[in-house]
Amino acid sequence: MLEYEITARRIDEHGSIAQCKDAKLVIDTDLKGRADAFNPAELLLAAVAACILKNMERIAPIIHFEYQAVSIRVHGERQDSPPKMSSIEYEIIIESDESDHKMNLMHENIRKFGTVYNTVLPGTQLSGSLKNIKDH
Repeated sequence: MLEYEITARRIDEHGSIAQCKDAKLVIDTDLKGRADAFNPAELLLAAVAACILKNMERIAPIIHFEYQAVSIRVHGERQDSPPKMSSIEYEIIIESDESDHKMNLMHENIRKFGTVYNTVLPGTQLSGSLKNIKDH
C-alpha cells in the first residue's frame, strides 16, 4: 500500500502554503480569492488532471501507445447546499497517430486505474472524453 502526506500552513489572511517532498504550492485561502493561486476546488480539478496525465505516462509503455502532445481541460460545478462538487467533466485532447481502438483502450485504463479519479468518482458525477486532434 502506498501512503501520501503533505503539510499546509497559513501564511496570512490571503494565502497558505502546502508542502510535499521538495515542492511548495501557494494556496488561495483568501475569502475574496486571488488570481495567483489555486483555491481548494481548483486544486481538486488540478488533481484530477494530474491523475490523468500521470496515468497516461504509466499506461503508454504498457499498451505501446505513442503520442506527441496532450492537454486536459477540467470543469467542475459546485452545488451550494451542502457545498460540494456536483459534477466534474474533463476533456483530454491528445495528438497521436494511434488507432481508435488504442485511444479507447487508453481512456478505459485512465478511468480504471486512476487513484484520484477513483476517489472522486463515488462522490460526484465524473465524466469525460478523449479526443485526438489529428482526427480533425
